[in-house]
Amino acid sequence: VQLQAFGGGLVQAGDSLRLSCAASERTGSTYVMGWFCQAPGKEREFVASITSRSGSTHYSDSAKGRFTISIDSAKSTVYLQMNSLKPEDTAVYFCALRKFYSSSVYPGDYQYWGQGTLVTVSS
Repeated sequence: VQLQAFGGGLVQAGDSLRLSCAASERTGSTYVMGWFCQAPGKEREFVASITSRSGSTHYSDSAKGRFTISIDSAKSTVYLQMNSLKPEDTAVYFCALRKFYSSSVYPGDYQYWGQGTLVTVSS
């Protein structure tokens, strides 16, 4: 499975962006799609995830209330709507796929990764 993320860009603080991540093939009925971010000099961090079966979502504390993850299973595409962006949100954002029924916040639990898309938020 190949994942392709896009939608990043340069925005100002308070603006919104929507990231998309498309899978190259159908991912089956049981999986988790996640978004992670990695700022320069930092480790990759969990942002949000959504499970295919129940549609349940999980967010990092930083993302709660500002970001929304959603999925279009028919298109094998996951989205991350990012509102009220802050300069500290600046990072490369990666989508990832975990072929399991439950979510995880650990990058090592995801088997497939997209190439990343850069989000830069200016103050």
